Amino acid sequence: MLTFIKEIFTWWNRQTLGTRIFTILNGRLVGEDEHGNKYYENKKGKRWIIYKDEIEASKIPEEWYSWIHNIKNKIENQHILKKYKWQKKHQDNLTGTEKAYHPSKNKNEVRKKYKTWKI
Repeated sequence: MLTFIKEIFTWWNRQTLGTRIFTILNGRLVGEDEHGNKYYENKKGKRWIIYKDEIEASKIPEEWYSWIHNIKNKIENQHILKKYKWQKKHQDNLTGTEKAYHPSKNKNEVRKKYKTWKI
């Protein structure tokens, strides 16, 4: 019940009630990525995403980036890229979280190679 109420009144957590109704009536499921995000398209060519967790645009992996932005290339037809051992997994935007990079948190930070002037 609480999830339903949150869906009606909040737009920043996940999909709203209007998005759910629009998706049911007009959407065709195109695919799903490794994060659980679902990609939809309607007959007119409009494309949208239903995020699994919190809405964050950086959660779109590179396989789906070109598709959602209507960029025509080979990826759109395959939706699967060949992954190499040296490639890193997609990482969410960590800005503003505990896991965000900050030099003072890094104990092995590189020391300055110069000395600042003291007046």
